[in-house]
Amino acid sequence: MTQVRLTDVFVEMADTLVDDFDVIDFLHNLTGRCVELLGVTAAGLMLTDERGSLQVIAASTEKTRLLELFQLQTDQGPCLDCFSSGEPVSVADLPSASKWPHFSAAAEEVGFAAVHALPMRLRTEVIGALNLFHTEPGTLDEDKQRIGQALADVATIGLLQQRAIQHRDSLTEQLQTALNSRILIEQAKGTLSERLGLEVDEAFVVLRTQARSRNQRLSDYAKAVLEGSEEVQAEPDEAPR
Repeated sequence: MTQVRLTDVFVEMADTLVDDFDVIDFLHNLTGRCVELLGVTAAGLMLTDERGSLQVIAASTEKTRLLELFQLQTDQGPCLDCFSSGEPVSVADLPSASKWPHFSAAAEEVGFAAVHALPMRLRTEVIGALNLFHTEPGTLDEDKQRIGQALADVATIGLLQQRAIQHRDSLTEQLQTALNSRILIEQAKGTLSERLGLEVDEAFVVLRTQARSRNQRLSDYAKAVLEGSEEVQAEPDEAPR
């Protein structure tokens, strides 16, 4: 990790002062940058909806998204504890831990051995939590935890700042819009996966790449795909690395 690259990522995370700010793409970038900078295997993100309940909003891989959903279904896991306390939660060896038996078993089943959750918090306001997963047991060293928390803090500030700029009544309205958009994106992922014979992760890469190439919001492009007004074909260079 170079200092220049780290600086570039923080500038990217702070860039929410634009007219076409796309909260879904922004938060997906956050999970990707965590994987890149922190050396973890995957990352997931939960935010509160208009009722104050946590919802999965972004994940770096499909199996991570499903594991995050499993946390909500079983009402146990690091993200929920982190959100509730507003403090980091870390388990270096999930298979041997006694916490969250259902979550730990599910995480081990998909290959994760360690998890670290960081709060999406500004002062006393907690709006969600960022989950970091690794396939190998181990702690997240102090420097990486500080960088991860800094990324979560910058993203939180960006979301709150965006609310103020748009003169919205509450952050939950913006987050609810994001959750509604996420439904369209998940449906489009499934449609492309079946239509093009791709894995769900691959279908998302195609969806996101082609939305960007058309300068469209991810949710708008997903809606067009579902309505049939956009014909999508996977290009060889759009397969995930």
